[in-house]
Amino acid sequence: MHKNLSLKFCFVFALVFILDQASKYVFLQGLEYKGEFFDLVLTYNTGVAFSMFAFLGEYLKYIQLVFILALSVYLLYQKEFLKTHLIAFAIMLSAGCSNLLDRFVHIGVVDFVFWHKWFEFAVFNFADVMINISVVLILIKEIFNKKGEKQSC
Repeated sequence: MHKNLSLKFCFVFALVFILDQASKYVFLQGLEYKGEFFDLVLTYNTGVAFSMFAFLGEYLKYIQLVFILALSVYLLYQKEFLKTHLIAFAIMLSAGCSNLLDRFVHIGVVDFVFWHKWFEFAVFNFADVMINISVVLILIKEIFNKKGEKQSC
């Protein structure tokens, strides 16, 4: 990877990681908010999305670690794919690493946003939002790349 791309990747990675850990720190200090649409309240998720796989307990953090390492190795071999989606993967890996750090430091991932207006949604955090945004960025770019390939044929 070129030096400029590496710097961009590292900057985005660090920014997302710091913002996520800072937001979690605020709630670890006791901040709470009860609102009409959502609550901001500290919870610990011992599973993954929607608390799935919580039954894996202590093993889940090691599974997540292997997954992040496998994705990183894959991206090193798929250099063009990584370059095409550099920002999205920096966001995704940073958010994943931040949530993984929570698993090793706390009893689970620190979550704090609970949407409850019209329906109850899972409690989530900044990193979770960033992971979803990174996936959407990759999908959108891939869709437009495929459309561009079809039109040039």
